[in-house]
Amino acid sequence: QVQLVESGGGLVQTGGSLRLSCAVSGLTSSGCAMGWFRQPPGMEREFVAAITRTGDNTVYADSVKGRFTISRDFAKNTVYLDMNSLIPEDTAVYSCAAVVTIYINRIYKQESEYDYWGQGTQVTVSS
Repeated sequence: QVQLVESGGGLVQTGGSLRLSCAVSGLTSSGCAMGWFRQPPGMEREFVAAITRTGDNTVYADSVKGRFTISRDFAKNTVYLDMNSLIPEDTAVYSCAAVVTIYINRIYKQESEYDYWGQGTQVTVSS
């Protein structure tokens, strides 16, 4: 059974930092491209960041570029999202997602392209 479990969310003040983790089980994460999405209160889920199977390439939403970093640890089967300079607009439920793919350097930005999703972790940034 494939599971993606996020952790690391919480309450932080403006300007603070958090590291989200996404632990993957039931499949080898090296066969997957990975992504992070978020759903702000009362809004649709939106793309945040994505990383290729190899981890060599990453893409970010304009709203987080320069502040967030996606990375992966193949030995731990885990993907991370380091979030710095947080602002209240970053408040959302953050979810990781995995897509099994043969393409080692393809980036996936659309929700519909992903095969597996985690339950999400709440991030709240206070002003």
